[in-house]
Amino acid sequence: MIGGDITDPEPGKDWAAFQYEIYLNGMTGAVPRLPADLTRLEELAEARLGPGPVGYVAGSAGSGSTERANRAALDRHRIVPRMLRDVRRRNLSVELLGTRLPAPLALAPIGVLSIMHPDAECAAARAAAAQGVPFILSSASSTPMERVAEAMGDGERWFQLYWGKDREVTRSFLDRARTCGFTALVVTLDTPLLAWRPRDLDQAYLPFLHGVGTANYFTDPAFRAGLAKPVHEDRDAAVLHFVQMFGDPGKTWEDLAFLREHWDGPIVLKGVLHPDDARRAEAAGMDGVVVSNHGGRQVGGSIGAADALPGVAAAVGDRLAVLFDSGVRTGDDVFKALALGARAVLLGRPYAYGLGLDGQPGVEHVIRSLLAEFELTMALSGHTDAAGLTPDALG
Repeated sequence: MIGGDITDPEPGKDWAAFQYEIYLNGMTGAVPRLPADLTRLEELAEARLGPGPVGYVAGSAGSGSTERANRAALDRHRIVPRMLRDVRRRNLSVELLGTRLPAPLALAPIGVLSIMHPDAECAAARAAAAQGVPFILSSASSTPMERVAEAMGDGERWFQLYWGKDREVTRSFLDRARTCGFTALVVTLDTPLLAWRPRDLDQAYLPFLHGVGTANYFTDPAFRAGLAKPVHEDRDAAVLHFVQMFGDPGKTWEDLAFLREHWDGPIVLKGVLHPDDARRAEAAGMDGVVVSNHGGRQVGGSIGAADALPGVAAAVGDRLAVLFDSGVRTGDDVFKALALGARAVLLGRPYAYGLGLDGQPGVEHVIRSLLAEFELTMALSGHTDAAGLTPDALG
């Protein structure tokens, strides 16, 4: 068959076969509900969803220069295909944080997903579980962590912590997450304060002030212990309490000892862009870092994440798990990130758009499309092992 022998057995899941599934479905007149080009999803979401929710997901800090820098950094690197290599069998699986994953992908933590779809985090988590990729639940989710865990069954799940002022709430979050099967802790470092985000400001739109994205807090016994009245009796007071304790600009490297003491699984620090910070993460006993600038949402004028990735990977990549996010939109972006030193990538905005446009099926479409494109890009460039990509694959 043109494009490859899809009957040849693969060592891992055959993600590339998704294209033939689409073509075969087309024999009955069926076409995909969402585009195969994932870069079109934002435009569709803009047309179909409200300006507040779309702006909250799509918006960036300042003029958006950091988001543009993320794309420029990835586009600057070019793949150099190699010919006449046997690429019939491809392996996308990777070992990450003590777990074998079917592909080098996890869904990034995104809060307040109910603004995109009423099934919110549960729909995204079910999609991730169905495709075998980890789902990272945001502290600021619209759904309590216990319900999300139940929705995804045995699916691999990690918990993202927004590290606030109240130690007892943090301790309680970690206990709850461990109890309901979250295996890794992803600590976001780059959001001790909300950045200046013009798209949200122009709409005066901040979901948290309406009690959206507060489900983990409003169901937490330590959080509720700090309220004079139950949440349902004085919701405004609960929201104010949340706002006052959500971020903590006073945190330092020494505070990581508290997390290490209260979490016995892998801990990954998200938002690392400098090699020295990666080395400090290692010295603090962390297990990994995510090279990320929060998709451009926190610091306008920041370095593009893909420009920071090689330095971080060179500093700690042989000892810590180096993950990458910020700007990933295509399968070739995944290829480039792995070649630059990441072990896996986190996918953010595209799956949120898929969720908003088509719920759980939309998220599954995004995952399958991205990984099919990645596998085909890898094979057509002469490579067969996702874990074996190196800078030599790039020009």
